[in-house]
Amino acid sequence: MKYKVPFVNYPLQYRKLKKEFRSAMEGVLLKGDLILRADVERFEKRLANFVGSKYAVSLNSGTDALFLSLIVSGVGKGDEVITVSHTFVASIAAIVQCGAVPQLVEVRDDYVMDADAVEKAITKKTKAIMPIHFNGRMCNMGKIMAIAKKHNLLVIEDAAQALGASFKGRGAGSIGLTGCFSFYPAKILGCFGDGGALCTDNATVAKKVLLLRDHGHKTKTEIVGFGWNSRLDNIQAAVLNVKLKYLPQQIKRRRVIAALYDKGLSGIETIKRPLAPNADARFFDVYQNYVLRAQKRNTLFSFLQKKGVETLIKDPVPVHWHKGLGLSRFHLPFTEQLAKEVISLPMYPELTNEQIGYVITCIRDFSS
Repeated sequence: MKYKVPFVNYPLQYRKLKKEFRSAMEGVLLKGDLILRADVERFEKRLANFVGSKYAVSLNSGTDALFLSLIVSGVGKGDEVITVSHTFVASIAAIVQCGAVPQLVEVRDDYVMDADAVEKAITKKTKAIMPIHFNGRMCNMGKIMAIAKKHNLLVIEDAAQALGASFKGRGAGSIGLTGCFSFYPAKILGCFGDGGALCTDNATVAKKVLLLRDHGHKTKTEIVGFGWNSRLDNIQAAVLNVKLKYLPQQIKRRRVIAALYDKGLSGIETIKRPLAPNADARFFDVYQNYVLRAQKRNTLFSFLQKKGVETLIKDPVPVHWHKGLGLSRFHLPFTEQLAKEVISLPMYPELTNEQIGYVITCIRDFSS
């Protein structure tokens, strides 16, 4: 189906920067610089600077960034890691795959970890907290870091959906021991496939992850231990270097779109909007997603689809309800309610004001 307002528009995003993308990729291919070359190093330095951390290590996915963060932090069998269920399954999978046990807590109205619930979930086995910065909004890192310090816990930030966001002036991914990012195509900074990175101020952590991402190779001829294949390839790094230049202005546009949605959808009693830009001076939100809570969510989804507006119902089944994951012991009523109500509207910098206005009109027509 061809939508008047698609949920995301990869072809348009490519066309806008086609010459720069082609030049960057051709440069890589003509030199044969395919794995761990200058484009990767350049991207890592630029990413660290953007995030506000000392080091960045590029990887093949945000999932591996989480997994390797836990591994190098010493989190393993029998340890507990506190996180949320209102997230992509990869966040929880990384905990399980390193042998640890996830302890899931509730989120707040803004869809991110309820810091007050964290302390209640701490046990003698708790080793770390994994706050999930979701939809482009950060968790209350002031409270979370205070709890972590009080109980001597590690903090691994899942910032896959929050590159460029900040809390009290500090960037997402720059506060905990590590910050983990995804460059999946639909992310704020997306490549042309899979990609990720880990940021940290800890030199030892950075060095360990550099080894682990490339099968434990210290040099071409020296292997210091077993590792994994988790490299970001050079051609994706070249693409990301092009995109990173435009990220600040794209974030600015996302915030404009969010403000337009907020104003246009105000006063509709059957939906709940996310916080508007600048609603809370502590938070700078980047609106990876613009997520509504709707009383008649499924009906709204179908209505918008017929009107040519593509939306997304992400995770209609809470992660902890999937029987194959073995997490059914958790009772999280607010998270479970959100799964019935949330719907994501189109949100990307290339959206025109006319398209935004059409989405707003359709939702108002549905609600009248």
